[in-house]
Order: sequence, then C-alpha cells, then structure tokens
Amino acid sequence: MVFVVGVAAAFLLGVGYVLQQRVAASMPLSDLLRIRLLLDLMRRPMWWAGIGTMVAGQVLSGLALQMATVAVVEPLLSTNLLFALAVAALVAGHRPRLTEISGAVLLSAALGVFLAVGDPRSSPGEARTAVPVVVMAVVATLGLVAACVLVGKTRGLVGESIWLATAAGVLYGLQDAATRGALVVHTKHGFVAMLLNEWIWVVVGAATIGILLAQNAFKAARLDYSLPPITAAEPVIGIALGIALLGDTVSLSVLGLAVEFSCLAAMVVAVILIGRSPGLAACTLPGPPGEPEAEAARAA
Repeated sequence: MVFVVGVAAAFLLGVGYVLQQRVAASMPLSDLLRIRLLLDLMRRPMWWAGIGTMVAGQVLSGLALQMATVAVVEPLLSTNLLFALAVAALVAGHRPRLTEISGAVLLSAALGVFLAVGDPRSSPGEARTAVPVVVMAVVATLGLVAACVLVGKTRGLVGESIWLATAAGVLYGLQDAATRGALVVHTKHGFVAMLLNEWIWVVVGAATIGILLAQNAFKAARLDYSLPPITAAEPVIGIALGIALLGDTVSLSVLGLAVEFSCLAAMVVAVILIGRSPGLAACTLPGPPGEPEAEAARAA
C-alpha cells in the first residue's frame, strides 16, 4: 500500500511543480530572492493550483511516511520528476527521447536495488525527538541551505537556479523527516501532543522557506535546470536525517553500503538525464518583456 500512496504523492508533486514553474517564470526578474515574488505569485490562480496540488501530494507523502521509513518513501517520492516530465511533454507536445527513457529506467532500477539491498526498517524504539537534537539538525540543515544560497548568488542565473533548487531540496528533505517525526508523536501521544512538539514547527518552517526558494529557482531558469536538483537533494537529505534522528536503519555491511551509495549516485544521474528533457525546457511561460538575461538563461 505504501508504494501506491508514495507514487500517487509523487504524481501530485510533479504536476504541482510544473504548474508553479510555469507561473514563476513569467514574474519580473527584479523579484528574484525578494518576498515580493511570493506576493506576486499569490495573485495568480494557476500558481495556487500548483501549490494546492503539491500540498495534496505532501499530504499523501505524510500518509506514506506513517506507513514506512523515510528511506523507503523518499525514493518513491523522487519519481515526481518522471511525472513532471510526462506532464511537461504533454503540454509542449514533445515525444520522450532516448536519454529520458534511459533516465527513467535507471531511476526505477536504482530504486528497486536500493530497497532490496538496503532493507530499510523503522526502529522499534521511540524516535529521538529531544529538543537539542532537533535544534542541532535544523541548524546544520539551515547552514547548508545558507551556503547554497550564497554560492548561488556568485553564479549566473542558471547557476543560481541550480543552487537555490538544491537548497529547496535540502529543506524538503528536512520537511519529510520532520513530518515522520511529528507522526510518530501523534501515533504515540495524540494530536495535541503533536501540535506542541517541536517537529511540527520544523515541518511548517522548512515547507515555507523551501517553497520560497523553489519559486526563486523556477524564476531564475527553466524547469530542466531548476527541478532536478530538488528531486535529487530531497531523498538524500531525507534518508540521512531519517537515519540520524528517527532511528531508521539500512544495511551497514561493506557490500550493502557500497551498493546503497551506488544506487543513490545512480538516482542522481537518472534525475539529471531526465531533467535535460526538451519537454521540461519548453514547459515555460514567457517572462515579462525587457528581461534579456532571463530569456538567455532559459534558452541556455
């Protein structure tokens, strides 16, 4: 059942990303890394449709995280790029190429081998939700996010988009791990306890900042540059935090670790192959006139 729910969540996330990027790309370049960008986007019905679809996907991903470990659910959620590819290709009237098909096959194979070899399991004990541990995890994650944003500001629009998208993916990974942490509290102590627990605030904060950074990445460059880093960073960070904070386990044998890291690397390569889709590149609304730099970045 977790596989059905996880794939359904990935589908909704992929559709939501496509809708958000189509609107964000049409915003003024002067709004980049400003709260004004979010305010402008909030006036566009299509953007709200994208956010609503993504939220529905997040709800399903939360349900999946209640059924299984982060290490199981995160790879399933990473298939959202496949659905984004399909939707973008439909919108652009584009037929998938060999590289995209190869990426899809590689992603599916890497997921299957990772799950078979890693044998991810939940810890039977209480998740490690002590406040100091959560604070350290959040601070370390925010430090990584800040580094990505600072590096991005030294690059051109395409480079900035990639780094901002990576930062958004890191936050989405934190959000996924925090969601499962909150659900553990809900299952063992009830709804009120979950609302008073620190995990729920991590979920809200990570989601809010992640959405803001993702919109800026979508604005800075087209979808084939801005979506793959999100899809690649989210499962890696989510799995790492699930193991570090929630007691999830994977195979720790030398051979098992080698295969698991190889699978994660293969997933990243697959995401890049799929992300170079001309369909994703074409799935962009034209930006405002007078922004030659943005148009050049999208055409790069």
